[in-house]
Amino acid sequence: MKKLFAVILTLFILIFCGAAADAAPQISAHSAILIDAETGRVMFSKSSDERLAMASTTKIITAVTALESDGFDIDRTIEISENAAGVEGSSMYLQKGEKISVRNLLYGLMLSSGNDAAVAIAEAVSGDEAAFVELMNKKVGEIGAADTHLSNPNGLPSDEHYSTAHDMAKITAYALKNPIFAEIVATKTHRIDDSGAAYPRVIKNHNKLLSMYDGCIGVKTGFTKTAGRCLVSAARRDNMTLICVTLNAPDDWSDHQNLLNFGFENYKMTTVIGADIPLCRTDVIGSDGKSVAAVPTENIDYPITQTEKSSTELSIYPEISAPLKKDEKIGEVTVVITDISSGEEIFKRNADLVADCDIECVSKPCSDEGLFQKIKSFFSIWFDILN
Repeated sequence: MKKLFAVILTLFILIFCGAAADAAPQISAHSAILIDAETGRVMFSKSSDERLAMASTTKIITAVTALESDGFDIDRTIEISENAAGVEGSSMYLQKGEKISVRNLLYGLMLSSGNDAAVAIAEAVSGDEAAFVELMNKKVGEIGAADTHLSNPNGLPSDEHYSTAHDMAKITAYALKNPIFAEIVATKTHRIDDSGAAYPRVIKNHNKLLSMYDGCIGVKTGFTKTAGRCLVSAARRDNMTLICVTLNAPDDWSDHQNLLNFGFENYKMTTVIGADIPLCRTDVIGSDGKSVAAVPTENIDYPITQTEKSSTELSIYPEISAPLKKDEKIGEVTVVITDISSGEEIFKRNADLVADCDIECVSKPCSDEGLFQKIKSFFSIWFDILN
């Protein structure tokens, strides 16, 4: 009996340990989220919709707002104002009257977390901070970050300056699509020679994950006494880019490594349907027996786990007639991702199906054939009524 109990206990421990391997990690952060950058799928969430201070991760918004502003010239040289040079907090040590390119200010903003760079950029784009902050709030609204509001371009504490982990993940996914932004935040060290200073500035990225974590591509650190330690990171592996956000996280470096590992180990980016890959064939009326392949107009990729499955549902138009042009719509495909055990629908999306080639009419003009069929149908109806 004791031997049997020992076997059962061992089996229980093995099963428990096996389940724990896939369990979400315990983290220090008050608020956190892990998402796939392309689809927005949430892989982990902890109080991710709670509005909190986000410190210098604000500068992600500052950078993308500047880069996408009308008439923005990244290589423009500006003169640093007394207002910008005197701003408190983290700094790239700008001096009043110094002349420097906006490009180098962006590096100072994202690598050194320069509050002075943030104000200088705001003044360069909009003339003053207040006008630039309006642009920032407009930008986050366009992105769909409804729980974010900015009162400055640098992240200094304010009751009217807040975001959520979820919003910051959305904003970062958007920002990383900008190639200049992506290049800057992935840079470990940058040398500035154009400021006219007696010696060049060499600035280093505060984001240690660029060296600590395989596949890390950025993006931004942050800290104030109000916000605590804040961090936004992104990493790319196996055709999948993950974005992790932690707010008020005492052990943020470990939190991010554990969460990113969890995402990469448990999710796989899967191409459910591929653009131009035929899903079926269908006959074409008036083509003398010819058929056409129905192909999707786009890839549908989605990160799924081993406990999920994908399926497709095809809807082809009932009568497809010649002449038919390549890429003409002939139906739709619906992609569905479900949980295997519960049957819960996780993801659903439609895509158009189009013809893969031209199909010409055969024997007689298709318009004549269509007219003949209509006349035949008309007289058939009257024949049935009279009889």
